[in-house]
Amino acid sequence: MNALTLEELSAATAEKANTLEMLPGQERFANPVTYEQADETIEVTNTWSRVIRSGGEVVGFVRAYFDPDYATEELRCCVWRVSVSASAQGKGVGRFAIEAVKQEALRRGFSHLSVLWQSGDEGPGSFFRKLGFIETGQSDYGDVIGTLPLG
Repeated sequence: MNALTLEELSAATAEKANTLEMLPGQERFANPVTYEQADETIEVTNTWSRVIRSGGEVVGFVRAYFDPDYATEELRCCVWRVSVSASAQGKGVGRFAIEAVKQEALRRGFSHLSVLWQSGDEGPGSFFRKLGFIETGQSDYGDVIGTLPLG
């Protein structure tokens, strides 16, 4: 795989980011219920959306949210979505995406990063645990809350 680069989401890349082909069964884990419920209350200006390219091709997408005053603590500094194309999975794209979010969170002064996921064998829980996220609770909607200390 070519070197990975990060690029701000734009009109030119949005369609590619939204149509990344995932492995069978992964689609149902793409958006935990907690995020669907919170989506209407977030400030768009606090979202951080980036595509990941390899050799010019969009191979991944990451969306994070940064709002130190958000009412729900686990959503104040949070990874909202990581999508990696099926052909690029297992090649460091997801790890690269999370590292980019960590760096942005540190730049903004946060001390920890959260992520929520739905339980299930094909879900992202094992991926997040490999990166150091520790299960710290469950959301009101039954999603697992994972937390990663920063710094």
